[in-house]
Amino acid sequence: MLQPGDQVPDLTGAIVDGATLALADRRGEPVVVYFYPRDNTIGCTREAQDFRDLYPAFRAHGCEVIGVSRDTLASHAKFRERNALPFPLVADTDEAWCQAFGVLGEKVLYGRRSIGIVRSTFLIDGGGILVHAWRKVKVPGHAAAVLERLAAA
Repeated sequence: MLQPGDQVPDLTGAIVDGATLALADRRGEPVVVYFYPRDNTIGCTREAQDFRDLYPAFRAHGCEVIGVSRDTLASHAKFRERNALPFPLVADTDEAWCQAFGVLGEKVLYGRRSIGIVRSTFLIDGGGILVHAWRKVKVPGHAAAVLERLAAA
């Protein structure tokens, strides 16, 4: 599990336009990588909209925002279009990003246990070093808290 001060691996992943996003290509600028359980659910939609609404402020700090879930490219394309998301969404169908950041955990819904993404966000500096990790995120006010931490860095 990555901890603040760790070098983040140079991961690559498919994004909605069919291209590949590589974290190594983002060196030189801070990056926020946020993991969410599933496209088009209430909490995940609200979180994406919050990052969308604050995206110009993140960009003003030279920071890119990247959303990651295990959903497919097709699901991401619809989610991104429906919510006018200006940032890329990685389709982590092989769970490489989830494993690297240690965001998979047991969840219980209506007594049924499963392994899923535990909502988490990571701030990475321009050198690829993890600056801050938010785990078990609650959506209300979270994107603003990430922006505040970015501004303080």
